[in-house]
Amino acid sequence: MPQYDYDIAVIGAGAAGLTVTAGAAQAGAKTLLVEKEPVLGGDCLHYGCVPSKTLIKSAHVYHQMQQATRYGLPDVAVPAVDFRQVRERIRRVIATIQPHDSPERFCKLGAEVVFGRAAFVDDHQARIETAAGEARNVSAKTWVVATGSSAAVPRLEGLDRTPYLTNREIFDLESLPTSLVIIGGGPIAVEMAQAFARLGSKVDVIQRSPQILSREDPDMAALVQGVMEHEGVTFHLGTELLRVQDLGQEREVVFRSSAGEETSVRGAALLVALGRSVGVDGLELENAGVAFDRKGIQVDVRLRTSQKHIYACGDVTGAYQFTHAAGYEGGVVVTNAVFHLPRKADYTWMPACTYTDPEFASLGLNEKQAQKQGVEYTVWTEEFAENDRSLAEEEREGRIKLLLDKKNKPLGVQIAGPRAGELLAEWVAVLGGKVKLSTMIGAVHAYPTLAEINKKVAGKHLSEKIFSDGVKKTLKFFFGFKGRACGE
Repeated sequence: MPQYDYDIAVIGAGAAGLTVTAGAAQAGAKTLLVEKEPVLGGDCLHYGCVPSKTLIKSAHVYHQMQQATRYGLPDVAVPAVDFRQVRERIRRVIATIQPHDSPERFCKLGAEVVFGRAAFVDDHQARIETAAGEARNVSAKTWVVATGSSAAVPRLEGLDRTPYLTNREIFDLESLPTSLVIIGGGPIAVEMAQAFARLGSKVDVIQRSPQILSREDPDMAALVQGVMEHEGVTFHLGTELLRVQDLGQEREVVFRSSAGEETSVRGAALLVALGRSVGVDGLELENAGVAFDRKGIQVDVRLRTSQKHIYACGDVTGAYQFTHAAGYEGGVVVTNAVFHLPRKADYTWMPACTYTDPEFASLGLNEKQAQKQGVEYTVWTEEFAENDRSLAEEEREGRIKLLLDKKNKPLGVQIAGPRAGELLAEWVAVLGGKVKLSTMIGAVHAYPTLAEINKKVAGKHLSEKIFSDGVKKTLKFFFGFKGRACGE
């Protein structure tokens, strides 16, 4: 039987890789973790979720300071933002979380951590080159590729000669840009657009699709867009990007508008947010016989690659590029690769949230997806403007949408509204736990809370049955009810 240096080796120290490493080491497997960056934590901690949500909170508070009169408070003069202070707060938050993802912690769990680049030599062996210039070959019985993703850079004329930002640089600016042009209309693009607009930048968003958040239902995406437009963000939708040029103090993006006219916008800074590219460069996956393409490493339902002893999880598969999805997939890999118990990845109720204000959270199918799959459905909605807590907090914009199949079983939920990501958690438990809607409807929700909207939309379809004309006639027949006491 072949002898290997390690039982399991993991490449990449983001959410997926750290989950696998911790699980394998604690289970007693001799574990190696290789990370090309000088710190652990991946994009999420350093360039993604953590810094972006920290920035968004600062922008939210600043926006509320400017809106004091909405809450019956005196109008006050709010000084301009010093972005260096915002940047320092972002760094403090990252530094506070970093110890949870430290080499010392994983060493205590029993895993060896090496900072360097790994490239496969064959299907069981990889060459690791450290930043110090040292190199060695290591072998492992099982390998896990969790190298994540990076900002996708389009082939756009002039971009290679024009300074631009991605999610790696946007949180480390020396000062707030007076104006910002954003290419893209997905979650990262719209989150940053609103945050920087609230902090004081003039923001233009250029999107190829005719709507922002193009995977979502148009009516729900329009709610978010409407709020952002009211706050000063300008959207250019349905465009064709033509070229970019550096004008010295400004960057110019030239595009063809939805009306077919060539036009341009200028900004002191340019942010490219056109999705993600999977992190397969330099891994020499061909040497290991691992199948992949530009969309990601190909895996089966147990997250095994074309080589059954090599797994891939997280963004690098190109499937669900969320930190929580990566953590979930890491758990699936541990079950299969370490405990050798067959476990399939199930994405039926994988939640997603875009942290604009209002937030946009979704679970299961939306109307676009249901129509594409040919699924029959009915739509039930409830407006946040009719929720008492929402009114009390001046958070009136938003809607919850529930899709039911022909048997009145939930297909999916979308929420565009205040703290939508938190509200979605109840649906994750209910739908993921196969709890009946009648149980959710019968549960008591504290008043006044935003969560009442969940119970209310769930009860709508049941209310139509309970209070139908047929039920009224039956009750009248058995109990002699006399009907309406007021008006027609």
